[in-house]
Amino acid sequence: MLLRLAPWVLTSVLVMPLAAGLLMVILPAFGYLPVLGGETFHFDAWQALWQRPGLYRSILLSYASGLITTLASLSIVVLFLAASRGTWLDRGIRRLVSPLLAIPHAAVAFGLAFLIAPSGLFARWISPGLTGWERPPDLLIVNDPMGLALMAGLVLKEVPFLLLMCLAALPQLGPEKRVTLARSLGYSATIAWLKSVFPVLYPLIRLPVYAVIAYATSVVDMAMILGPTLPPTLSVSILSWFNDPDLDRRYMASAGAVLQLGVTLAALVTWWLGEQCVKRLSQGWLVNGARSSGSMVVAISGRVLLATSTLMAISAIGGLVIFSVAGFWRFPDALPGTFTLDHWQRILPSVTTPLLNTLSVGLAATLIAAVLVVATLENAVRHHLPVSRSQWLLYLPLIVPQVAFLFGLVVAAESISVRPQLALVVAAHLLFVAPYLYLSLSEAYRRLDPRWVQVAHSLGVGPWRAFWRIRLPLLLAPLLTACAVSLAVSIGQYLPTLLLGGGRVPTITTEAVAMASGGNRRLIAVLGLLQALLPFIGFSLALLVPRLVWAKRRNMRGVV
Repeated sequence: MLLRLAPWVLTSVLVMPLAAGLLMVILPAFGYLPVLGGETFHFDAWQALWQRPGLYRSILLSYASGLITTLASLSIVVLFLAASRGTWLDRGIRRLVSPLLAIPHAAVAFGLAFLIAPSGLFARWISPGLTGWERPPDLLIVNDPMGLALMAGLVLKEVPFLLLMCLAALPQLGPEKRVTLARSLGYSATIAWLKSVFPVLYPLIRLPVYAVIAYATSVVDMAMILGPTLPPTLSVSILSWFNDPDLDRRYMASAGAVLQLGVTLAALVTWWLGEQCVKRLSQGWLVNGARSSGSMVVAISGRVLLATSTLMAISAIGGLVIFSVAGFWRFPDALPGTFTLDHWQRILPSVTTPLLNTLSVGLAATLIAAVLVVATLENAVRHHLPVSRSQWLLYLPLIVPQVAFLFGLVVAAESISVRPQLALVVAAHLLFVAPYLYLSLSEAYRRLDPRWVQVAHSLGVGPWRAFWRIRLPLLLAPLLTACAVSLAVSIGQYLPTLLLGGGRVPTITTEAVAMASGGNRRLIAVLGLLQALLPFIGFSLALLVPRLVWAKRRNMRGVV
């Protein structure tokens, strides 16, 4: 009976706070907020919002960054999958996709800023030999007004996510058989993949693509680090209005949150219209019989683009390492003149509490999500239900912009006299941790050979004992990997921690983003590395524990 309730509990945990948050952000947008004396509906907040200088540019920037980032990320992934099936590059990237996905957004943003800044590593490595620069050039690269640096940072993070979603969906399609059949008709390998696999793959990854659009249009932490400042993106503006000491700004912040929801919906509708256009225009290409036209371009661009984005992400973390131990370092020297651990010694004593908060919130949210997700999947397997029956509901917290409902959750909590606290932050993180854990684990759960449990039943073992003694041990590796991904997602949450914690639950991420407004690259690098180090430890344990458990049964590692 309890197992049958698991899907409903999981859905309720995700949908009910989302609905409450949306309601409590829509009402203040139209003047109704009794706790601040607003008891009548009016449009004053909208009038004040439209009079804000730079608002239209902020809207356009948010809208464009969502579409451009998603198009670039999806193109890179699709070209790579078409070009690199079975190659050493393909195998290497598959091993790196989960660790790259685990690196928090803020850490990647800091690392990228250190690479591309006028006095960053790239400028140092090519100066003065190739550029003649003896001092940093007067160029606005980070925080550029067009948001190009922000889009580049988003691409570095969204490519691993979309690649992981594609790799999870491909086994359902039998891509090797499709490509083999197309090649028997004379098609090259890359064109065969694009014509026979991608058209049936895209419907399976449509929701993750929509999640990328929603995130890119409303991201806060990366926009604060890499995005423009005059004006900032719409989501950053909303955050500043919400945190304004003048409580009347809450009305305008709520109106801005509703506007942000509209911007995201507009981007999603635009993408959907683009899907329909591509679907119609590609019909002729799919059946025109062209067997190798453009295959070389696809092969080269697919491998080069994904290798470049992967190398950039790794270099970003490498840049954090160098800056965190750099002593005196004049431009244009390629490396610091001296190395020191003073920055680590200076900051470590002050981050004990943020580290403990980060771990406690992440572990608690991951544990709760793991129990709910495993119970939901076990119920689906036992009753032969489709694993993805309600999958679209799990994507709602990822598709709806955070700023569109988290502000409402804060208002709802204040309305029932729930003060900002650690438990509230855990609940907020659960909204984003549970979907990622479900997506990471569901495919492994579905692919587990049911004959293992059937053999146990034939020997008189009951369902629960078979679960604990057979299914859970066999799923140990994918379960720990899914938990590592979820922990990384929790560690990287900035806006839920800031809003639901009310600034009283500092974490490594909130401390790092807060320090971004300073100028001390060394201290920022230390915090960024600490933020990236925690997910790395999680993934290391996810790889090490199954090896220790199956040390004397090595063949059991590859059962799933």
